[in-house]
Amino acid sequence: MNAARDADRSITPRKKADAILAEAGLEYAGGWGAGFNVLPTYAALRPVAAGSAVPTSDVSLNAADPFADTDAEWFRLATAHGLFGKDGGFFVTLGHGGWFRVRLGEEWRLAEVLRNQPRCPEFMTLSPDGKTLIGVTTEEYGIWLIVVADIPAYQEQRALRLAREESEEERAAAWDGLFGRLRIPPRTRQLWATGLLHNPSLPDDLRLDLLVRTGRYYGRQLPAGLIDQLIDHPDWKVRCTLVDTGSNQLTPEQWSRLVLAEENDHHRWALAGIAVDYRAAFTCAAYERLAADPVPRVRAETASLSGLPTAVARALLDDPEPQVRKSACAAAWPDLDADERRALLADPDSGVRAVARRLHHREHPVSRAVFESGDLDDATRIVTSSVLEPGLAHHLSRHPDATLRRALADNPHLPRALIAVMAEDPDPSVRGTLALRPDLTEAQRAAISYDFDLSSRSHTLPWVRALHHDPEAMRRLAASAHPLIRRSVARARHLPPDVVDRLAHDEDRVVHLFLAESCDDAPPWMLLQVWHWWNGSLSSPGRPRTHPNFPRTDLLKYAEDPNPRLRQLALDDPDSTPELVERFTLDAHREVRFRAAQDSRLSRLGAVRLLDDPDSSVRWAATRSPRLPARVLVTLLREGRTAESAAQNPAIPPGIIRRMAERDQVSPRKGQVTPRQAPA
Repeated sequence: MNAARDADRSITPRKKADAILAEAGLEYAGGWGAGFNVLPTYAALRPVAAGSAVPTSDVSLNAADPFADTDAEWFRLATAHGLFGKDGGFFVTLGHGGWFRVRLGEEWRLAEVLRNQPRCPEFMTLSPDGKTLIGVTTEEYGIWLIVVADIPAYQEQRALRLAREESEEERAAAWDGLFGRLRIPPRTRQLWATGLLHNPSLPDDLRLDLLVRTGRYYGRQLPAGLIDQLIDHPDWKVRCTLVDTGSNQLTPEQWSRLVLAEENDHHRWALAGIAVDYRAAFTCAAYERLAADPVPRVRAETASLSGLPTAVARALLDDPEPQVRKSACAAAWPDLDADERRALLADPDSGVRAVARRLHHREHPVSRAVFESGDLDDATRIVTSSVLEPGLAHHLSRHPDATLRRALADNPHLPRALIAVMAEDPDPSVRGTLALRPDLTEAQRAAISYDFDLSSRSHTLPWVRALHHDPEAMRRLAASAHPLIRRSVARARHLPPDVVDRLAHDEDRVVHLFLAESCDDAPPWMLLQVWHWWNGSLSSPGRPRTHPNFPRTDLLKYAEDPNPRLRQLALDDPDSTPELVERFTLDAHREVRFRAAQDSRLSRLGAVRLLDDPDSSVRWAATRSPRLPARVLVTLLREGRTAESAAQNPAIPPGIIRRMAERDQVSPRKGQVTPRQAPA
């Protein structure tokens, strides 16, 4: 029994759909799923499931073979109304999950197969252009086939009805109906809570409770007073979530208060560890108190904190716990005298001695004998960061282990005589590491045969970042043969004009991208070029369009451009009109419609129209439009599919927001009359 149930759970929805469609005799015709530029299935269902629906044709359930008759009638209607595309393809859906693009096989049988599904037989079919819909649904005495010959016209008429002007009384009644006589489901209230946090009309006094309920601190700029309230919150989960997702906003004073006030030893240790990971800073008094913490692992984390005062680091070297001394070595080492360093090298704990040896050998060369003695742990780390005797370095340059050769190529103390040797290394990863050394001349770098994947994710080289404020260094490195070095230069906030011009004409378009994202001096023409293929990342949202140098005028000329990336820019022109916004709500490309959905000049009709857009991002933007009529917005707030995004709508009255933010709602007793909640 359990095995059968587990086997059934292993069948994914996609596999189930594939099996049903195969059984129905349908062939693949260009894709499965919901990613087509056609009406969402829930919107297509409306004219089929409406109480006022009238069948175009119906088949009696008392017929000898009603399912075969249904297939025959469906085929007749599909042929008569042009449902099939040139290749015989059409869309079919088995529910509300999405459309499947298929064509009929030699022995197809839709109704017969789909009669085993809920409310069977029940399915919808749509023409490839999204204009013709045939819905099949089972009623009490027969099977109805309903044809909607012009879906766009039906949708437009519906949008016109919903977008009509509403009076103050109608608005008040609509908002009153949001709560009605029924308790709001907990799931809906949770979706509201999450959405309200993004609502610009949310009163500040409600924000704390909503943050606690949702735990959604990440990426959110929190007011200092609110952070203080979260720090003082009695629930550990709230405090932990704050530092784990919003720790970059905490000041040293807030970090100090948060960790020092934590009475639970395990929690205090966890917070200290998070502070280490995020390189958080503390007050001087907090460092001293944490260094005297009764829990050894808290003291060990304290020794690894950024900004640890020298006096505190030195004090931790006398800690009775080896792990604490081990952690404190790196922070204290630069300020220790020779005797203190010798004491660490002779520490009774092997872990402390190992760390001390690594630090010692950053100044004192490692001999081959010492390296091969086995006394040094983590050979790769030693080779990467230590000063090496010439004999050992020469030996390692020909070592059979490519990992050690690669570590040697990254060693800042590599003898210059070995650069030419390692430039001929048989392993491309070794040569690639060598090519990124800061001490190479560009002639040496260009002579190295290295592999670099231009499509790979790039990081800014730390040594290049350190030179961002040196104009001469930027000029030299902007001419480098290595793309990663030029990309790292492009990450500078400001660059000399000649460097900007060179990078803007670079053959690597990622250089252009980084220049657009990071450099305030990027030229307008290049920003427009980048806009052709890039519209922002998580680290630089909005760029290049939000760049201060991005073109802001003379954009109306793009209103008819065949490229949708340029066409949408016409809305940014100060001379653009609400009529253009309205026109763009009907544009063929989703990006243009998305921009129209976000425009403050969007009309009521345009907002309602876009609620059923084929693209989910456009629908999401439309639910946030303040132009939506109250009766429409109330419906969106009631539906689980749209409740969270609709709760972000700034047009929700403050009084309604307060009721939505309640953790629960008590249902009125039978017969009890509840006063109308007038919008504030």
